[in-house]
Amino acid sequence: MSITSTEVQLAARPHGEPTETDFRLVRTELDQPGPDQLLVRNIAISVDPYMRGRMNDTASYVPPFQLDQPLGGGAIGEVIASSVDDLPVGALVLHDFGWREYALLSAGQARPIEPAEGASPTLYLGALGMPGLTAYVGLFDIAAFKEPDMVFVSGAAGAVGSMVGQLARLRGAQRVIGSAGSAAKVRFLTEELGFDAAFDYHDGPVREQLKQAARDGIDVYFDNVGGEHLEAAIGSLNPFGRVAMCGSVSGYNATEPTPGPANLALVTGKRLTLRGFIVGDHADRQPDFMAEAAQWLRSGELRVQETMVDGIENAVPAFIGLLRGENTGKMVVRLR
Repeated sequence: MSITSTEVQLAARPHGEPTETDFRLVRTELDQPGPDQLLVRNIAISVDPYMRGRMNDTASYVPPFQLDQPLGGGAIGEVIASSVDDLPVGALVLHDFGWREYALLSAGQARPIEPAEGASPTLYLGALGMPGLTAYVGLFDIAAFKEPDMVFVSGAAGAVGSMVGQLARLRGAQRVIGSAGSAAKVRFLTEELGFDAAFDYHDGPVREQLKQAARDGIDVYFDNVGGEHLEAAIGSLNPFGRVAMCGSVSGYNATEPTPGPANLALVTGKRLTLRGFIVGDHADRQPDFMAEAAQWLRSGELRVQETMVDGIENAVPAFIGLLRGENTGKMVVRLR
């Protein structure tokens, strides 16, 4: 007996900010699993900023999404039919066939997870998943954080940024500063996550607000935004400062090439290190990350915020809202 599933397909390549007309909801029929396959009912799917780049037909570190085909991304699901011995019915799995209600997978496309008692499985899409590992690798390996560095994080109220600031604090940062897009998010960073200072980038030039918050400069900048934030960070970095270049969401919807920082000459004089990275290159760090992050979650020292949206029909609005900064912490779409 087949299963009817709703999936989100890419109907057109967005020009600038995506609109709902760039996507379509499609009903499909899935067969029961064949040999070495499993059928998964998705419980929750992830929407992430990097997905915007995959909607363009350009060469990148991951292939672009194809028109008239379902989008992909992280998902948590329950196995409802299986011919795989070690992934029986009822098992929870993590996989990359999101943006749909059901997924027919080969055994190698799913990884079993066993959330701790009382912990939400959705943490494996955020704090214990790709965003958390991104924060861990970027801060400790790419930016070579060491106590007592002073750290600045842009997009600090998002899934990655909120982890970066907390990890830096837990590892002994002298000062942690974050930027965010609203007064409520600034309060969230300082009152709930333990940032030493934070500012709303809408309130004035980033370089001036950063100088005010970091009078002694910064040693590490974790860049989720690019643009004005990167230029401001270069100006405030101390000699031998390091930058982990994770993303540049400020330019993801740009229709023309965005200009680079006007103060790049400071990189030479200050002997700065600016290094981009892709978290997929660092899968070997997953065990170390999980050991530390899980311990801090259990102790309550690491706090997690999720923005939940319900229903596959709201996946596209959730993604558009993510790019507009409407989320605090990880944006997750729960499926009914």
